[in-house]
Amino acid sequence: QVICTQAFADAINTVSQKGGGRVIIPRGIWLTGPISLKSNIELHTETGALIIFSTDKSLYPLVETNFEGFNTYRCMSPINGRNLENIAITGKGIFDGSGDAWRSVKKEKLTESQWKKLVASGGIVSENGKNWYPSQQFIDGEKVAEMNVPRSLKTRTEFEKVKDFLRPVMVSLISCKKVLIDGPTFQNSPAWNIHPLMCEDFTLRNTSVRNPWYSQNGDGIDIESCKNSIIHDCSFDVGDDAICIKSGKDQEGRDRKMPNENLIVKNCIVFHGHGGVTVGSEMSGGVRNLHVSNCTFIGTDVGLRFKSNRGRGGVVENIYISNIEMMNIPTQAISFNLYYSGRSASEDMEAGVEGQVPALLPVTEETPQFKNIFISNVNCKGAFQGILLQGLPEMNLENIGLENIRMEAVHGMTCSDATGVKIKNLTLITKKTPVADFKNSKDVIVDGLYTQAAVFPLIQVAGPMTGSTILKNLGITSDKQMIIGKEVPKNAVRVVK
Repeated sequence: QVICTQAFADAINTVSQKGGGRVIIPRGIWLTGPISLKSNIELHTETGALIIFSTDKSLYPLVETNFEGFNTYRCMSPINGRNLENIAITGKGIFDGSGDAWRSVKKEKLTESQWKKLVASGGIVSENGKNWYPSQQFIDGEKVAEMNVPRSLKTRTEFEKVKDFLRPVMVSLISCKKVLIDGPTFQNSPAWNIHPLMCEDFTLRNTSVRNPWYSQNGDGIDIESCKNSIIHDCSFDVGDDAICIKSGKDQEGRDRKMPNENLIVKNCIVFHGHGGVTVGSEMSGGVRNLHVSNCTFIGTDVGLRFKSNRGRGGVVENIYISNIEMMNIPTQAISFNLYYSGRSASEDMEAGVEGQVPALLPVTEETPQFKNIFISNVNCKGAFQGILLQGLPEMNLENIGLENIRMEAVHGMTCSDATGVKIKNLTLITKKTPVADFKNSKDVIVDGLYTQAAVFPLIQVAGPMTGSTILKNLGITSDKQMIIGKEVPKNAVRVVK
């Protein structure tokens, strides 16, 4: 089949030279290499247009970019633009990134017929027969990589030797203004699917984002250090986090000094994914002024996911979430985890590391902060755990509001190292007890905690760092329904009937 790379470039250049306009991709199957956008260009896909990006990796030269929060080299993205203004990708066409040719995969994640087809396509099978790799270059790159980035490599020549490992995001838009993505389907990306970085006035709407459930780093959208953005009326079914909000990683992210701010997410549906809406873990530049509403998560590993760890730094604040429906959540419906390990929540649970032994460390610029976060009107039918609030002993989660929440889960709620937690009208229908477990938290007010009848214990309070905890409208009829640890300071817990 004819490669249309030059035809796309010629069409975009011709329209650009005339001051801008619409480049139309008609119905048909179009095989191409990278498409580089220009300012004042609308790339419009007609219904029935299928744009397939070639598996010929020689078409994707190494470029300086940013991935996983670090400045690095990666292969050129199939759709890319930098320092552009007034750009759009519209229509009802489909962009396919041919990601299966780029990603490694475990045999256990495929059916027998899928595995045989993949092996027959080429590549290398590991000695134990459990993994498939695209090439020896990929294997060499993986050996020197840390979280998918070979940080030990310094020169372009060194990166060229592991080029096959340097999978690109499918849509890379860097430092662009006035960006619209409206209508297409983006699927089968080599790494993340859509990555707006340091963009302003970004809109994603009426768009479907799809990746195989097993796709390594198969995120839906990673919106990073952007300002004034909206994501609405989109669907996601992906292999990693679906809607992920980032702002750089560790020192590089803090030095960038560009928070992700003023973002609206509404009317979206997420099927498979590690997180429905996720903040972090690369949030070292900060995240503020986020509003999420009217979203549905079905079978997503975690519904609302906030993750970070020591070393990140950054402040996440002013987060407002409301009107969320969830069903069949394998781990937590709502999760704040400041001990994020780099694994998915399901993998953490299987490894037995959901809980952490706290150690008090000094507060530095590397200490992440999560504060002023308000979640209301959430309904979840089926989860392993309803709510996990896990702060740090040296930097508690601060000023967290939970109101009008109903969840059916195996486990209820765990709240550790949090200050200023206000809970109102929380219903937890659980199979395990205690329904709500508070550890080393302070300035806690629980006003209305409801569950099935005669649960023992209903609530547990533990930890020597526990502070004022007021429990109201719990319907406690027996001392057996509440357990207060002997180490809890005297008079820290007060029950108001």
